[in-house]
Amino acid sequence: MAFVSLKPNESQESLLRRFRKRVTNSGVLSTVRRKRWHISKSELRRIEKKKAIRRARRRQRKTYGR
Repeated sequence: MAFVSLKPNESQESLLRRFRKRVTNSGVLSTVRRKRWHISKSELRRIEKKKAIRRARRRQRKTYGR
């Protein structure tokens, strides 16, 4: 769980900004979203393979663009 405490002379906006940054860095939201529905192992492998192919294509496109 992400926890932040209010520093002296710190505004609520900056406190909220620090909290959001800590939550995103901890990966809590991505874990919750991933576990929202049950996904079988084979489906998860298929999704990961699709993501890897997309990443590879993006990297390849970047090298040809320069």
